[in-house]
Amino acid sequence: MYFIYSIFTNIIFLFSPLILIFRILKKKEDINRFQEKYCIYPEKNFQKTIWFHAVSVGELMSIIPILNRLENNKKVKRIIVTTSTLSSAKIFKKQKFKKIIHKFFPLDTNYITNKFINIWKPEVAIFVDSEIWPNMIKNLKNRQIPIILLNARFTKSSFEKWMIIKDLAREIFSKITLSLPQNLETKKYLQILGSKKIITVGNLKYYGKKIILDKKNKKLSKQFKKFKVWCAGSTHNTEEILISNLHKELKKFIPSLLTIIIPRHVNRSKIIINDLKKMKLNVVTHSSKQKISQNTDIYLVDTFGENSKFYNISNITFMGGSIVSHGGQNPLEATRLGNYIINGPNIRNFEEIYDYLKKNKISYTTSSVSKMKDIVLSKIDRKLSFNKRRKIYENGKKILNKNIQIIEKFIQ
Repeated sequence: MYFIYSIFTNIIFLFSPLILIFRILKKKEDINRFQEKYCIYPEKNFQKTIWFHAVSVGELMSIIPILNRLENNKKVKRIIVTTSTLSSAKIFKKQKFKKIIHKFFPLDTNYITNKFINIWKPEVAIFVDSEIWPNMIKNLKNRQIPIILLNARFTKSSFEKWMIIKDLAREIFSKITLSLPQNLETKKYLQILGSKKIITVGNLKYYGKKIILDKKNKKLSKQFKKFKVWCAGSTHNTEEILISNLHKELKKFIPSLLTIIIPRHVNRSKIIINDLKKMKLNVVTHSSKQKISQNTDIYLVDTFGENSKFYNISNITFMGGSIVSHGGQNPLEATRLGNYIINGPNIRNFEEIYDYLKKNKISYTTSSVSKMKDIVLSKIDRKLSFNKRRKIYENGKKILNKNIQIIEKFIQ
């Protein structure tokens, strides 16, 4: 099976320049950094590194606390973080790390993955969530480099896809040194797929650092004081229409209402603005720095990595990706900042988290505008209790510390 996969990746490699040009034109690749896909770098590396791979924003954000802790570890000389998306690269840039660098993940061919290993000399390779690349895994194993699957998550759907190629799957997963699943369901799937050593420590996404507002954030908060504010976070295509209809219903009861929409993909902002204007709603974008007025209906956050500022001034948030069939988005950042959560029924990617929130009367599931209206009206004036927030934070801190202790055992 590896042989067939290798032939397939080599064919993709032949067409990769055309694919990358297309993606650059679509603004899905960085024109100044696409060479990293071929392991062509401006700098040289002469020392061993700790390597993390986090495919996109969610996975990257889940390991930021680990990266912060490891940066202060004197044993660690250099860390490399690879991701696959432009949005994650932008988030990384904002972190201001000193001994941690970012590169885009290389093409998964036998030659390029070996080249990557030769250049960056990882003493341990840590893959976050469910990112599995067969050639990279094989070549790391051939060099006897420990491989950790961190915060591993497999749904029934992703497990069934792996089982279509179960012989290849078992060959790959048996090469992983240690798997750290988020939950017992994932542990069960990993055992079937052939992972040998598994330790269940919990979901890293429960942890989040306390937000400290700077002067700019406090100035922003002042702008919203005259309004009754609520949020719709990580929204996907068509969900903004639903939220806007909900806004119109709520406005009948709350004349000073302001709805903040934070789309999952900010490159959709122009489309969203056009859709909302067709609904005769007044929209102000965050990037415009335009002052909001009593006539403003929707405040659209069209910039990356600023969700926390707006969750901080809200008491209730609709969490997107849950009305459409995406499978939901992580609600924990909003809850840590005192928000109750409304979500649709499609939350398969975060079922364990939503079960916890529902059990503790923090989240409410519905796709009905009428029911959403009632929930917002009942929660818009009060923050989630401190005790509930502290419980989430303490649970997350415990999970974070366990993961760090395990990772540090692999650092020489």
